[in-house]
Amino acid sequence: AYPLDNEYVYQQLNQLEDDPQELEELDVDPEALAAVLAEGPKELSQSQLDEVGLTDDTLYSLYGEKIYDTSEKLHKTAKVWGTDDFGGFGFLNFVFEGLVSGDKYGSAVGIAALILVVGGAFGIIMQTGAIDAGIFAFISKTRGLERLALPLLFFAFSFGGATFGMAEEVIPFSMVMVPFVIALGYDSIVAVTVTYVASQIGNATSWMSPFSVAVAQGIAGIPVLSGATFRIIMWVVVTALSAGYLMIYAERIRKNPEKSLTYQSDAYFRNHLEKTSSEQKPFLLGHKLILVEMLAVLIWIVWGVTQKGYYIPEIASQFFVMGLGAGIIAVLFKLENMGLNDVASAFQSGASELAGTAIVVGMAKGILLVLGGSDANVPSALNTILHSIGGLLSNVPAFIGAWFMYIFQSFFNLIVTSNSGQAALTMPIMAPLADLLGVSRQIAVLAYQLGSGFMDAFTPVSASLIGVLGVARIEWVKWAKFQIKMQGFLFVLGTIFIFIAVAIGLQ
Repeated sequence: AYPLDNEYVYQQLNQLEDDPQELEELDVDPEALAAVLAEGPKELSQSQLDEVGLTDDTLYSLYGEKIYDTSEKLHKTAKVWGTDDFGGFGFLNFVFEGLVSGDKYGSAVGIAALILVVGGAFGIIMQTGAIDAGIFAFISKTRGLERLALPLLFFAFSFGGATFGMAEEVIPFSMVMVPFVIALGYDSIVAVTVTYVASQIGNATSWMSPFSVAVAQGIAGIPVLSGATFRIIMWVVVTALSAGYLMIYAERIRKNPEKSLTYQSDAYFRNHLEKTSSEQKPFLLGHKLILVEMLAVLIWIVWGVTQKGYYIPEIASQFFVMGLGAGIIAVLFKLENMGLNDVASAFQSGASELAGTAIVVGMAKGILLVLGGSDANVPSALNTILHSIGGLLSNVPAFIGAWFMYIFQSFFNLIVTSNSGQAALTMPIMAPLADLLGVSRQIAVLAYQLGSGFMDAFTPVSASLIGVLGVARIEWVKWAKFQIKMQGFLFVLGTIFIFIAVAIGLQ
């Protein structure tokens, strides 16, 4: 970090003092600013300016890097516990800070709360027996067609990722898909791949995702949603090949379930399904009504996300409605002899099963905070790494430079998993870097979306991935053993499309 260039800042603020309209727009008290300036440039400090509303970010947006005295560096060492210098944040309290970071609209508070509400809602639904009865009714009527389910589901979730950036939304879907896929004879790894991984493949190859490609294109200064034809072709090809990759693995597990890395942890779901199957419970009208109600709410959620911009608070409320509606139906139709107290207990039980997952989400966010956060305008370890990499890539050939941009974006996503956050951090450097390399900024955006999208299915600091793995009861280490091979496969596909884009001069 650099200290303020007091003389330069003092001169600029004297000019700003004479512009009352600008002061009003910045919400700066003219009298307070005058009092600070009256002390002279030598006494000027950022803490004084913060008090009048001129934060470091505000000054940077007004005057750029000129506000800093780059001849001198400031060094700060993180304390064991939080200190005022670091906003009350330190290494050993990163779990707490991660859990309380953000707000109801994002990580980690929002996602953790969403996980608990969704867990409670599905706790009620599972208690009614509707999902179990529905799964066995479906399997009994579609014997021999099970192999069609996986590729169709893969394309459906990939389309969700490509169109509206599906990520956190996969968590509740996985609560249904994991037991369903295991009942078909596969394992929980297949279930997570056909849902979450498929959605991230869609996100990586998207032509319109508002949270990734559209944001990156806007920052790079190119038309939003440009290059759509190339990306749609890429989406179809990569999704089809990835679905084929999954089917090869899935059929091997279907023939020999003991080869699965999650064979032991999947016993939880198998035992539950076997118990339900042995009891041979009929598929009752109440069960059917609950499944119809679930489908209606899921359609409502998709409509809300795509048409009305619903996000975590609204989605959580919708799932609460789903659980409450299922509980009322169960009480009215006396499913599993449930009463109102049983509905409340089922909600509590379902939420408690995912409490550990919610905590891990906070820990994942805390790791990012340890490295300085994702603000592009704040000096941090992350921004130092980013600036250094940008300098190294500035003098290499176009093909190699574009490929290294892709590699860098992939590894950077191991730390920053927010698509929009990664775009905000990297594109201001990668876009002009593309100009130096002699490739279009469209290719810089392509390298970003492929790198961040594919790696989102692997990185242990992804709150969404950890949430889905928690639902599926998969340890990340076991997931990594499977996913590392698929990441290699996806990396090859990404490299091919990067080279094609450079060869055809994608604009």
